[in-house]
Amino acid sequence: LLPQQKGVGMHEPLVDAEGFPRADIDLYQVRTARHNIICLQNDHKALMKQVEEALHKLHAREKEKHAKDEAEALVEAMSQQQSLPQAFAKVNAVTPGSPASVSGLQVDDEIVEFGSVNVNNFQNLQNIATVVQHSEGRPLSVTVIRGGRRVHVGLTPKRWAGKGLLG
Repeated sequence: LLPQQKGVGMHEPLVDAEGFPRADIDLYQVRTARHNIICLQNDHKALMKQVEEALHKLHAREKEKHAKDEAEALVEAMSQQQSLPQAFAKVNAVTPGSPASVSGLQVDDEIVEFGSVNVNNFQNLQNIATVVQHSEGRPLSVTVIRGGRRVHVGLTPKRWAGKGLLG
């Protein structure tokens, strides 16, 4: 925009050594060009400031949303854990090929219900043995907690190559 007349730019003097307007340049054209450039620079600064403020708001909103989502997920996880029933036994071994293995029972499953036995009426492992003996050949509903979730397993106690009715 600024005419490069005699090396005149944005900051060079428009007067000679004695303080008179320079006769070798078109003063009106130089001053108009300088004015237009300054206006454009001001417009650019204002626009960049608006963009910066909008970006700050956008990121603040995103950060707020992320924090809110994390808090909701934590509350949901806590309520899920609280809603899980109390386990009364834990599976420490499952023999491959056994009825327990075939049903999908896994090591570290925490037993919540085993047929009619639950945390309220469980006294010892004999309770489970009694249920198993009375249910030979018939499916039992077994509820376990696996990885923080409730899982239902259908287990049918029966004779197999190994020891016991479950394995």
